[in-house]
Amino acid sequence: MNLFSGLSAFPITPLSPDGAVLTDDLAGLVGRIEAGGADSVGLLGSTGTYMFIRREERRRAVAAAVGAVSSIPVIAGIGALRTDEAIALARDAADEGAAGLLLAPVSYTPLLEEEVYRHFVAVASATDLPLCIYSNPGTTKFTFSPALVARLAAVPTIAAIKLPLPAGDLPADLAAFREAAPRLSIGYSGDWGCKDALLAGADCWFSVAAGLFPNPASALARAAMSGDRAEADRLDAAFSGLWDLFRAQGGLRIVHEAARIKGLTRAGLPLPLLGIDDELRQRLIAALPE
Repeated sequence: MNLFSGLSAFPITPLSPDGAVLTDDLAGLVGRIEAGGADSVGLLGSTGTYMFIRREERRRAVAAAVGAVSSIPVIAGIGALRTDEAIALARDAADEGAAGLLLAPVSYTPLLEEEVYRHFVAVASATDLPLCIYSNPGTTKFTFSPALVARLAAVPTIAAIKLPLPAGDLPADLAAFREAAPRLSIGYSGDWGCKDALLAGADCWFSVAAGLFPNPASALARAAMSGDRAEADRLDAAFSGLWDLFRAQGGLRIVHEAARIKGLTRAGLPLPLLGIDDELRQRLIAALPE
């Protein structure tokens, strides 16, 4: 199976109050993902609060995750404001045994298309690891056009793109990127819509929920990838309450609280991020899948 295909599960990164990675907690989360049937671990994504974590701690996180699995690969997020920082993170991840890289065009000043292109070429050329473009315009304020993705697809180590759910027609969005970059693996995030993305022929579901609920998420991914719409709809229904919370609140705070509810970590969010209130916590408890 292609590295960027199937179900890629994105865990939180448990942190101490001073920002150190709680490696035992992280290893436990990653081990559950492997046992639950996911195809890869998506480490240090947005749910993994990568931009709140120091370089040396991100390296420790990669080492802990790689050491906790034996049968599935670890894809490491390497987003950073500066190109040289992202290159250093890419090399750290490679040195610690990551199988692939995930790169978002992080910025404070909005980036131009040519700046993003050169940034990705430089980082992708820094190691031999396959790299996935991380398109997250809700956070980065940068939108990848099919034309830009076509340019980036000419870089040998760029192998995939992680797309957000489109506002319009999903099959048309998928078709546009397939036409622009037929060599790339194409996957989606936005858990509530990824069943439909897989049914439409997407290669990968980049899943926040699978970081905590790998067993039911794996079953859902398999049903959708096999084209069994009825079974996929049935399995997706078990997540409906969680999808409602993700749509309304975003996944980050919700999934961190869910990890604590399940007793998987005592870690809180890195400041200045705050947790959820008690009313929302009770709604979350009621929405958790089995």
